Amino acid sequence: MNGSVAYLVTTLGCLIGVAGVVVAVVAVRKGRKAARPAAPADPFRDTDSDALRGDPRSLKPGDIVEIRRVSYAVRGSVHLNEGGWSWAEHLLDTVEGDKRWLSVEEDPDLELVLWTAEPAATITPGASTLDFAGRRYASEESGQARFTATGSTGLDPSGTVRYHDYRAQGGDRLSFEAYGQAGWEVARGEQLHRADVMVYPQAGPEAS
Repeated sequence: MNGSVAYLVTTLGCLIGVAGVVVAVVAVRKGRKAARPAAPADPFRDTDSDALRGDPRSLKPGDIVEIRRVSYAVRGSVHLNEGGWSWAEHLLDTVEGDKRWLSVEEDPDLELVLWTAEPAATITPGASTLDFAGRRYASEESGQARFTATGSTGLDPSGTVRYHDYRAQGGDRLSFEAYGQAGWEVARGEQLHRADVMVYPQAGPEAS
């Protein structure tokens, strides 16, 4: 009887020891995970403007953005990715129904461009230079990206888009985009200063 008791005590002692080792290993692993360094922050990022004027990088459907004293609601957002390079385009709408697009990109500095659609345009991309509305634009870049859309954009939830961007002297832009199998859509763009844009994030889920 005494031998059985001694055997049980010894077994329990071993089990307790093993459990202690397991707990210690888990604790060490959790500690290592928690101690993993965060991704390096951009040392030149204008955090003061983000704090005072809101962060355009975080725009989402339902937010309000003020551009040169005109208030727009973000109706929908399109996030694009090409070879690891990403940017966003947001569909804006005023109470009067004036629709614009705002593109947000870091290249590497924050670049904000306000776009106006040109549905009557008949030009197509491809040439090294294009003349449109009295301006000459030079080809800047082209490619194909994957996109995901949220909110009300009129686009599929995901897919591909072809694009061709042109730039005029002074920084004005001319952009061509073709989503999926659709034809080219043309828009003129005006680069904004950071101070032109004020973001008012809205709480709650994204608008549908």
